[in-house]
Amino acid sequence: MYDRPPVDSASEPAVFPYPPSRRMNTSTEVVIGGEPLSLTQILHLASGHAKPRLSLAALDRMRASYDLTQRRLADGQKIYGVTTGYGNSVSTEVPADASARLSLNLLRFHGCGTGRYLDETEAAAVLAVRLCSVSAGQSGVRPEVAERLAELLSLRILPAIPAEGSVGASGDLTPLSYVAALLVGEREVITPSGLRPAKDVLLEQGLRPLTLGPKEALALMNGTSVATALGVLAFGRARRLVRLASRVTALASCAIDGNPDHFDEILHQAKGHPGQVQVARWIRDDLAAHGARSAAVRLQDRYSIRCAPQVLGVLVDALDWFESVLTTEVNGVSDNPLVNTEHEVILHGGNFYGGHVGFVMDALKAAVANIADLLDRQLVLLCLPSESNGLPENLVGVTGAGACIHHGFKAMSISASALTAEALKLTMPATVFSRSTESHNQDKVPMATIAARDALRVIELSEQVAAICTLGACQAAELRHPGKSLGPLHGAVRGRVAALVEDRRMDGDISSVLELLRSDQLSDPAEANC
Repeated sequence: MYDRPPVDSASEPAVFPYPPSRRMNTSTEVVIGGEPLSLTQILHLASGHAKPRLSLAALDRMRASYDLTQRRLADGQKIYGVTTGYGNSVSTEVPADASARLSLNLLRFHGCGTGRYLDETEAAAVLAVRLCSVSAGQSGVRPEVAERLAELLSLRILPAIPAEGSVGASGDLTPLSYVAALLVGEREVITPSGLRPAKDVLLEQGLRPLTLGPKEALALMNGTSVATALGVLAFGRARRLVRLASRVTALASCAIDGNPDHFDEILHQAKGHPGQVQVARWIRDDLAAHGARSAAVRLQDRYSIRCAPQVLGVLVDALDWFESVLTTEVNGVSDNPLVNTEHEVILHGGNFYGGHVGFVMDALKAAVANIADLLDRQLVLLCLPSESNGLPENLVGVTGAGACIHHGFKAMSISASALTAEALKLTMPATVFSRSTESHNQDKVPMATIAARDALRVIELSEQVAAICTLGACQAAELRHPGKSLGPLHGAVRGRVAALVEDRRMDGDISSVLELLRSDQLSDPAEANC
């Protein structure tokens, strides 16, 4: 999160936006405008592990689209946002010699975003997704505009984009205006030292601000790129989280001497949901990796253990559909009007409507919040001797007379409960809150960007719950099987965080596990195979 308001350029040092260690691996390129991009490629561009390269075919398409727009303008064709005002002002005629100024004013009057700024990864994802849309060559944009977007993404010169202020149609107009503003050298850029004026940073890198032509600001702003970019990031984090949750479940089952038959392949094949079958396989594999096992105490464990494949499998199955929808959105054209050179037509419509992304994000946040709830319930089982087959209450690590003054995971359980409650509260679908706005021109909107922001918050909360429960499961398994090998999850955590013996602050422990999770040291997304 970055402080506001904008900084005074005179008070800031002249530094490159990111030091060399944070620039991307230049040996990896993602070609844009050729084959459809995968979500993994967008994630690589967002994280800085790859840089973009525009295909020659994309540059040719954009040039042809721009030329067609110019020909139609010369022929006197009426084009929304070029020869007309915007939105409900479509009936206002704009003379040709004023269209470039109209384009500049569009980005300026939409400079009314609020809230936190998107972080570096989020802002980079927005640039990557918008670059994909305009490179399709149906937006009437010059190749130079796309080339500048690619250059900014490569250099990690990223716009400071306020997170709030979009209804998701006509796309993400207000947040995307901050992308367009960066190209013309207006507003601010994210740097490690804070926010700096965009014009200063561009000039330091030898980049002259662009002058946007007719329709180019509209083409940059009128689309679903913010909601989609945040959705792609949410997808990647959800995929990673569900794998960790299966590992925690296996460790918790081991700690309570649970019944491994709950995860038998025959049982789950009988139901048949592929995600459920996959999660049960993950848990079986992790149980097999735990060197220590005891005989099952109960015939049937509590639902939070026994039904974990059925709970987690919902998200695993849904991720396939989420990926399909988001991939379509990334590679589609969410502009209006559309400039199609194949049929030499300019068509006015509503591809900027983010309904698909909004629906996916509302579904994702419900599935993820259920993971937090599942893990929170597992932690309660581990902390109660009556449910854990006699583990110390609250997983206290001290034995003997001194144990009475220690409380172990009591407060950690409270924190997990609070985080879970907040995650569950945020599962209210954002897409049902359509409102008529902009003089009733935008009278049905999807609130897709709000849904995406909610989804990221739900994931953040659920990751924190998962970190706490990971620590609890490691502690419980050690207490049950002291000195035994307990598998890769336990080993990774103990490489960073010591077991809890006497009471201590544990916020740093939570942060360490979160760092392991987010750097893919607890669950590799590729391993999830979902």
